[in-house]
Amino acid sequence: MAHLALRGGSPVRTEPFHPWPVFDDRDKQALIQELEAGRWGIGSPSIEAFEKRFAGFCQARHAVACTNGTDAIYIALQALGIGAGDEVIIPPYTFMATAVAVFMANAIPVFADIDPVTYNIDPESAAAQVTPRTKAIIPVHIAGNPADMDGILALAQKHNLKVIEDAAQAHGAAWKGRRVGALGDCGTFSFQSSKNLASGEGGAIVTNEDGLAERLRSFTNCGRVRNGLWYEHHEVAGNHRLGGFQAALLLAGLERVEEQMKRREENVCYLTGLLNSVGGVTLAGTHAGTTRHAYHLGILRYHQEEFKGLPKKRFIEAMQKEGIDCSSGYIPLYEFHFFRHLAEKLSTYKALYEGRVNYRSGICPVCERVCAEEAVWLTQNVFLGSKKDMEDIAEAVRKIKTYVDEAL
Repeated sequence: MAHLALRGGSPVRTEPFHPWPVFDDRDKQALIQELEAGRWGIGSPSIEAFEKRFAGFCQARHAVACTNGTDAIYIALQALGIGAGDEVIIPPYTFMATAVAVFMANAIPVFADIDPVTYNIDPESAAAQVTPRTKAIIPVHIAGNPADMDGILALAQKHNLKVIEDAAQAHGAAWKGRRVGALGDCGTFSFQSSKNLASGEGGAIVTNEDGLAERLRSFTNCGRVRNGLWYEHHEVAGNHRLGGFQAALLLAGLERVEEQMKRREENVCYLTGLLNSVGGVTLAGTHAGTTRHAYHLGILRYHQEEFKGLPKKRFIEAMQKEGIDCSSGYIPLYEFHFFRHLAEKLSTYKALYEGRVNYRSGICPVCERVCAEEAVWLTQNVFLGSKKDMEDIAEAVRKIKTYVDEAL
């Protein structure tokens, strides 16, 4: 008789995990108030209120709301003067937006490998990629896990580089007691519907620099300047403004975010202990300076040697059959189709960069191994559930490990 659900056995669970997004009467009332106020876009009090609240949440002097996380990086690059001919160091283990925003600014992304324990950008690998054309580095706080900001900031200071933190997944995460986002020159956030703070779509940039904040606002708002005329435009810039309805939802979401963070932390801690008892699967590590992980993802490290060499893809399939929502996650960015055909896709690449950068397989071996063999994702909503949910995850791992021969 088969034991694994993969082979027809009974699954560990059949009920769904905690739903996302979460909303309550506060969200409904906020939307009705915004509707009735009649100022749904620029000039909405909700937008200004959210920017002030979010800046405080991030322990930053300024927050500039915008359309989405991709535009947030693009606006930051523009405001920092990064453009044609410039190189920007990024990790390959991130969503495509990190690279696409660099292309949008007519600069070129250069990949540095990731740390094998935390899956964040490795400062030593980044240092090896610096050239006279390097102007910025974008550390990504992957999964809500802060990158090694001491190493990144030291590298940036040595080579006079701008630092843009991609904190799209890291709302509330902290490095040495300080919230991520304003540790470098600026940091960018996403409020897309899957994020821990969500409004369907939306983004923000935070900074402690007054002058940079004004430039960020200008590039977000058609090149306008504070106290300027409506048809007075000082920058070549488009409309990247956040809407009032999104701001209203975000204000309501901020009232829940701390409670949700604590729930995720409790469940991750509980699951960690359970997995340690089972063996073969652990959570990705953190750097010594990390004082809070946001857990947008719980990234599991799958050790296939403890499962008789069962490939990661087959392990994930077995977990899914047991009723556990998990996935393989990213592939290295440079393995996407468009990176293989940049000369056809981007005229600026052909004119400025062709032959200068290497996007061939093998350039970031740690990332390639992590994607192919190790990383298994659990999304943040899973950690808003019960201890029973965590027990089911650990039980599915134990079951697959015990009866692994059925999966081979």
